Amino acid sequence: MGTRTRRWVLGTAALAVVAIVAAAAVVLWGPAPVAGDGDPDAGAPAGAGVVASDFLAAFARGAPAEAAVYTDAPDEAAAGLTAAIAGLADATLRAELAPLPDVPADGDRVRGTATLTWTLGAGRTWRYETAVEVRRHDGGWAVHWTPALVHPRLGEGQRLEVRSATGPAVLDGAGRPLLVWRGGAAVRAPDAPRSILLPGLARVAVERAGGAWSVVAAGADGAAARLYGSPATDAEPLRSTLDLDVQRAARAAVDGTGLPAHLVALRPSDGAVLAVAQNAAAGAAPHALTGLYPPGSTFKIATATAVLHRGLAAPDTVLPCPGTARLGTRTIPNDGEFDLGSVPLRTAFAESCNTTFARLATRLPADGLQQAATRLGLNADFTIPGATTEAGTVTAAPDPVQRLEDAIGQGRVLASPFGVALMAATVAEGAAVTPRLWRDLPTGVGTGYEPPPAPVLGQVRAMMRQVVTGGTGAALAGRGAVYGKTGTAQAAEAETHGWFAGFRDDLAFAVLVRGAGTSGPAVTATADFLDRLP
Repeated sequence: MGTRTRRWVLGTAALAVVAIVAAAAVVLWGPAPVAGDGDPDAGAPAGAGVVASDFLAAFARGAPAEAAVYTDAPDEAAAGLTAAIAGLADATLRAELAPLPDVPADGDRVRGTATLTWTLGAGRTWRYETAVEVRRHDGGWAVHWTPALVHPRLGEGQRLEVRSATGPAVLDGAGRPLLVWRGGAAVRAPDAPRSILLPGLARVAVERAGGAWSVVAAGADGAAARLYGSPATDAEPLRSTLDLDVQRAARAAVDGTGLPAHLVALRPSDGAVLAVAQNAAAGAAPHALTGLYPPGSTFKIATATAVLHRGLAAPDTVLPCPGTARLGTRTIPNDGEFDLGSVPLRTAFAESCNTTFARLATRLPADGLQQAATRLGLNADFTIPGATTEAGTVTAAPDPVQRLEDAIGQGRVLASPFGVALMAATVAEGAAVTPRLWRDLPTGVGTGYEPPPAPVLGQVRAMMRQVVTGGTGAALAGRGAVYGKTGTAQAAEAETHGWFAGFRDDLAFAVLVRGAGTSGPAVTATADFLDRLP
């Protein structure tokens, strides 16, 4: 008897209890029914090929109960098919039945091959062959039920499951969770405070997952045999350098300002980023890491470094600190035009005498401030996995008037809270600091730097200590050996920002409170931050 081939394209359908959708199932079937088998077009019992194709068509469109009707064990097949594909949510199936061989007149079974092609998500296709046996049953033909119809290696009580590699959890430096995986996405751990770093940490975790996936035959006892794909084992946790205690303290401190505020904390000894915080008023963009602002008198750390390095003055050199100073075409005032008369350089630094440092800057070479700032990290450039940073920008100033404005952190000098914290960390450590966010993922250094000479940094440290013991940062006294520098800077938008940059022990930090008017709120936020640390 001749061979007929029929092609069916089935419409999309879904069964509520089985999350499987068949976009199209193409079933090819072979010989016409043998004598006595009947002709499906004449209403007689369907032949073996028709039954096999009807079974596959129903299975492909996600109707296991309907498919089971074409088997020799409908109840068992319905339960088995439903369970077998319950782990393939939103998959699509294409089923192709090769032509069946001829069935002898006295034959009671025929065995064919079906090709099943599953689409299990973007870029995930799984194709294999399985045997389909059709037997005479109750006066007609029926597909012989066995779990191997779904896959040759599927056993009783097993189901197909797609398993993707779970991205690594992200931990803080002490091994406490920052990000965990839920529903295929990295989410903030319940005890972790909010941080603008978390999205970047999540991106790194997703990249580390690598996209590995597999299909397994899973049993009720939890055992699973891999049928296809790469092993989808969970990735090892990633250890960041962040410290939950420091991050909580930083977040609480900026939240308490009532103004847009940012805080960055680093560990000078190894460059570990311990906390990056900014409050809701500061917006969602990571300004703590990339926002460039006039650093105000915190930049006098660099100016003092340049002056000391070039021998223009020593910490005990007595210099005038008038309320205002006319230098070229520019009149430079002290804050509130306070007048200290003549005082040592260290006192001028502690009280933040603009007039003293502006006069000294006019004696520096055009690139004097640029070189000092570069040696403190403000012109450095890093590639940190999961974080984009910009420390600052300080260029040469051939014009003496421009130079004196730069010297007090106005003019063209710009820095981010990250950059100011890096500057403080460099002074604290006495060495170039490479910031890092991960224990095992390195930071790329695009533009590195060499620190100022150790004797110069020793003098700068002593001057920064005097800021707290008897200068503009006196509100921080009693909180350990805190070293720092206050700053007030008028920004282009006519707002006046307040700064504090400093360090205590192996902790360097910078606080910026935008629109504060003075450095007072930044000093208060710093005190709050230090008080909240363990």
